[in-house]
Order: sequence, then structure tokens, then C-alpha cells
Amino acid sequence: MKRFLLAAVLLSAPAAARDTLGVYYGWGAFRDVRPLHCFAIAQPVRLGSGKWRPFATVSYWPVQRVRGQVHVRLSRERRAMASVVLNIDDRRFPMVAGGADAWAPDPRIDAAIVAAMRSGRMMRISSQSATGGFTDAYLLKGAATAIDSAALGCARGR
Repeated sequence: MKRFLLAAVLLSAPAAARDTLGVYYGWGAFRDVRPLHCFAIAQPVRLGSGKWRPFATVSYWPVQRVRGQVHVRLSRERRAMASVVLNIDDRRFPMVAGGADAWAPDPRIDAAIVAAMRSGRMMRISSQSATGGFTDAYLLKGAATAIDSAALGCARGR
């Protein structure tokens, strides 16, 4: 899983533009130089057979003063007007979404999600597609370390 995650992320951008900050269980931490951007990323437990690869990220954009922004690429495109809900263990967070992407509605919810990720075991994000309901599940082992590595990678401003 570690090698697969690393290969998938590294192949998605030019090699010279991305630094690997670390891989922690199923989570990786990376830094893009231009524009400066660091992120922790993971794939769901099951990838499915969609048109794209789903993932969850926690990102840092120091120039824009964005810290700990949660973004999830869903495994399927959600049906128009379908709600998206993220669950971490017994905590529930409403998300905003467009197509196959979902975000926390504001920085306060981003921070609450990241705090829950740090102590949680499993994260699930659910919605409805044109063919029915679906859920993408993520193991959170290694997430806290990857999030910290991403934060530190952009705090140094390299």
C-alpha cells in the first residue's frame, strides 16, 4: 500500500516539482514547490472502478494562509443536490461538494475534522450517485504524522 500510494502521487505531477516528506502507513506527506503547497494524502480502503482515483487530503498553502484544509475526491460523482457527510468514528461532519469533490464548509470545520482524524480510527465519506448510495472508507493510522509532516514541510517555507 505504501509503495502504491507513493507511486500514485508521484506520477500525478512532474518529478522535479514534488518532494516526498514521508510515508506513514497508508498516508503520505508531500510538498509541491510551485506554488508552495504541502499535503497529507491517502487512498480509500477500496478504490472501486471509477473514472478517477479517489483520495483524501489535508493541505497547507502558506502564501494563501490556508492551513489544514480538508478535501476529498469521491470515488463517484455525486448526484446533483445530494448531501455529502464525513464520519470519523462517532463524529459526523456535513461537507460541501461539487461533482466528485467535497470540502469542509469553513476553516472551523476543517480544524474539527483534522482534530478528529488525529485520534480517530476510521473515516468514511458518504453520498448518493446516479446509481445509488456509496461510501469511501479511509484508515486513519498514520494520518496524524502525515498531517504534521505536511504542516512542517510548509512551515519551513522551503
